Amino acid sequence: MNQTINVDQLNSALTSLRTLRLSVSHVFETLANGLRADHGEDGKEKFLLELQELLTNVNINLRDLEQTVTGLPIPTAPFNLGNTTYLSQETTQERQGLYTQLVNSYKWTDKIHEYSSFAHSLLSQNSLKRSYINSGSTKRRGKLQSTHNVSPLQVDNVINNIDRSYNDMKITISRPYASNAVVQINLSHVLKAVVAFKGLLMEWVMVRGYNETLELWTESRHHVFRKVTENAHAAMLHFYSPTLPELAVRSFMTWLHSYVNLFSEPCKKCGCHLHHTSLLPPAWRDFRTLEPFHDECKQ
Repeated sequence: MNQTINVDQLNSALTSLRTLRLSVSHVFETLANGLRADHGEDGKEKFLLELQELLTNVNINLRDLEQTVTGLPIPTAPFNLGNTTYLSQETTQERQGLYTQLVNSYKWTDKIHEYSSFAHSLLSQNSLKRSYINSGSTKRRGKLQSTHNVSPLQVDNVINNIDRSYNDMKITISRPYASNAVVQINLSHVLKAVVAFKGLLMEWVMVRGYNETLELWTESRHHVFRKVTENAHAAMLHFYSPTLPELAVRSFMTWLHSYVNLFSEPCKKCGCHLHHTSLLPPAWRDFRTLEPFHDECKQ
């Protein structure tokens, strides 16, 4: 009886999934066709209404699928092939390939189940959550501030104030992606950086060499600047503060400005400067495991 109920629930979930995929395909077909002749004079308004109706259907079908999937039992053990193992004894050439495909499917499902359990255990221990954590239900919760919904004028004022604080660091603001700011930073003749904002929340950082073209998604060809980019991502998470977003941005900029002496400071291990200027030196202050460039460090 339980097996019949599980099969019926599974069929219902598959039907809901098929309906959702069909409604989503209708949305993309409508977008691909664009305005049609049957829309008439008010074609734009009718097109938007039609698209809104299709998206509403998608939302309804998605809600139905979520409710159906919630009722499915969670598997407690790997799936068993059961009677499908007899497919390997088929003499028909067309059916002999089904067994191999079925085995691969079950192996893939088992791996997904195993990896998802590992990911859940690791993510549950992760403390780098960029959101509010309600530690107790008895405490009164104050008014939450959103660092995402900030006016562009306020973002410009914060960044311009930081720009006026440094003479050797030039900060330029642009908005190629709607209202979110993309900040370009030129730190003396040492490096260039680009920071993508969402309101006052820093979302992405990329550091490249001073003579390189500044791009948002392409890493630097130099190993040292790729390492600095990794440090910048860690600093972006470290200085994040949902209640004091301006202080978080200022602290990050202060940290980035500390790289102005990246190539002028001596190596803290041997106390020497770089002798071979044709080689790009590592970031002495932050990386102790890189291969040293000085003979004194190699000894």
